[in-house]
Amino acid sequence: MKKSGLLILILALLFSSPVNSQDQIDKKSLAGTWMGRLNLGAVYLRVVFNLKINEYDSLIATLDSPDQGAKNIPTGKTTLEGKNIEITVPRLLAEYSGIVKNDTLIEGTFRQAGKVLPLDLIRQPKTMTFDLKRPQEPKPRFPYSSEEVTFSNEKAGINLAGTLTIPEGDGPFPSVILITGSGSQNRNEELMGHKPFLVIADHLSRNGIAVFRYDDRGVGQSQGTPLNATSADFADDVRAAFLYLGTRKNIDPITIGLAGHSEGGLIAAMVASDNPAIAFVISLAGPGVPGDQIMHRQNIDISRISGVSEKQMKLNISTNKKIFSVLQKEPDNKLAEEKITGVYKKVLVKQKTSPEEIDQALKQLNTSLNPVSYNWMRFFIATDPADFWEKVSCPVLALNGEKDLQVTAEVNLIAIEKALKSGGNYNVITMTLPGLNHLFQNCKTGLPAEYGEIEETFAPDVLKIMSEWIKGL
Repeated sequence: MKKSGLLILILALLFSSPVNSQDQIDKKSLAGTWMGRLNLGAVYLRVVFNLKINEYDSLIATLDSPDQGAKNIPTGKTTLEGKNIEITVPRLLAEYSGIVKNDTLIEGTFRQAGKVLPLDLIRQPKTMTFDLKRPQEPKPRFPYSSEEVTFSNEKAGINLAGTLTIPEGDGPFPSVILITGSGSQNRNEELMGHKPFLVIADHLSRNGIAVFRYDDRGVGQSQGTPLNATSADFADDVRAAFLYLGTRKNIDPITIGLAGHSEGGLIAAMVASDNPAIAFVISLAGPGVPGDQIMHRQNIDISRISGVSEKQMKLNISTNKKIFSVLQKEPDNKLAEEKITGVYKKVLVKQKTSPEEIDQALKQLNTSLNPVSYNWMRFFIATDPADFWEKVSCPVLALNGEKDLQVTAEVNLIAIEKALKSGGNYNVITMTLPGLNHLFQNCKTGLPAEYGEIEETFAPDVLKIMSEWIKGL
């Protein structure tokens, strides 16, 4: 099928009508679906532009990123002058510039965060619809019940909403609270078309373990806002969830545990460090070293596999260290923003970056690190998880993927085990799982760009490890 499809595409190009460079393209002729691939070094990322004419006879577009599980991303202005087409994507701080070569090919470039990548678009034979293949997503009938619940974090003055899945039978059942990673996540920890917490909850509840997962602050049906919040605030949400589960008659109050992914692993350690009633902790790619070390190593690992030069990597690390230093030394977020902008602009000027690219790069910086996230970043880069792990007295299962490029297994698992044992807790199992990435998917490179491409949501072997370990406690 792949070969015949390629043959059809080549024939279409051979017999398409050329475009005279002086002609004004009829915008109606561009209506349809156009797809290209961005070469990111280790992987390719598909980009789809859906062009159509609106009621005002103007050309408009939406953007799809099939490999990242994103559909109908709104774009800004779409302009067509002669054979030149430009599409702005403000949400991504990006833009596409192309030249219409014929009725099936647009040659162009995709600009984002100061980077310029070739992106040639091929017209698709029909409107493209992509259904993400996620074979692990649970389908009824379910041998457990699901209950939508709300609980209160009285300290923050907010209500949070979640789903409690309860095995069949009378109970009381052991239970686990799932804690999401960094960023605003819903109760399924949904990203790039995957719902890992839904898959985990389904597996554990099929194996006699109740699971409580909830929407983060300001997400879904939960109140509050993540703005200016830190991991310490999110830990309070977990404490509130723990108190709520303790009121349920079908939940065994002495076997309530925590399972945190990525930053959620840190939060689990924080909660368990001062609550001996926590029955167990599962760290899924959780940090064992301070956040600044994690982020520097993440930068190096992802950059190296992506083909970034050693010189550029060193510059990136140097720049990040300067930015982190400003955050740690300047408590006033407004002043910190000014100083960070100045630091970054100075680096860009030294690289002889053009004014246009500097402006774009500063906008991108503000998108990825803006004042409302300064409190979180300050806490994360300065906090040593070991300070909490060494106070955790319950059994701990710490898992990491061998190809995890975001929270490196070799560094963080050793640190977690060392901290636990230094505090007198030898009831710990650490495992580096071959071939798995940060999301515990079987993968090729471990790069985040692969997450959406992979059909597997969460490796079945890891699900089995989790359920058997909990049941064996």
